[in-house]
Amino acid sequence: MGQFTFNKTEIEGVFIIEPMVFGDERGYFMETYNKADFYKAGITNEFVQDNHSKSKKGVLRGLHFQKQYPQAKLVRVTKGEVYDVAVDLRKDSSTYGKYVGVILSAEKKNMFFIPRGFAHGFLVLSEEAEFTYKCDEFYHQEDECGIRWDDERIGIKWPEQQIPLLIKERDLNFPYIQDAIVV
Repeated sequence: MGQFTFNKTEIEGVFIIEPMVFGDERGYFMETYNKADFYKAGITNEFVQDNHSKSKKGVLRGLHFQKQYPQAKLVRVTKGEVYDVAVDLRKDSSTYGKYVGVILSAEKKNMFFIPRGFAHGFLVLSEEAEFTYKCDEFYHQEDECGIRWDDERIGIKWPEQQIPLLIKERDLNFPYIQDAIVV
């Protein structure tokens, strides 16, 4: 029996994943990845790198992607809560330019699988959030690109914030999707 529920989204290949959590008075245990279960769900990527970031409330990271070395990502929050977004950049896809957004939290322990060919970003909703993700391709700084987080053609409905957004200048200067060089 598998340890995960793989919920399909409106975009092919993107999953919201719920792990089985076994808890008692001592705490809890859960698997965060199991190759056999993921393969049964059609996620056959071989992960080669794990990343961990920490951000404070209002930080918006993204929307990032790599051109020549695209990455599939399995993301989760280990502390706090974020609104996580995947934007389809696959030119031949019927959902090109569309997005899936999900609230990930340490409390819910849910995960988000984003296949290759997507831009990715997140907004921190809690006072602080720690975010981990597995990648199936190594990070190549010279290959990193992005698209605007507020691109009206995509129309991401970011959750309302009572504090100003904290966005890196590089991310503020990314092109709109129609001007982005997507391979």
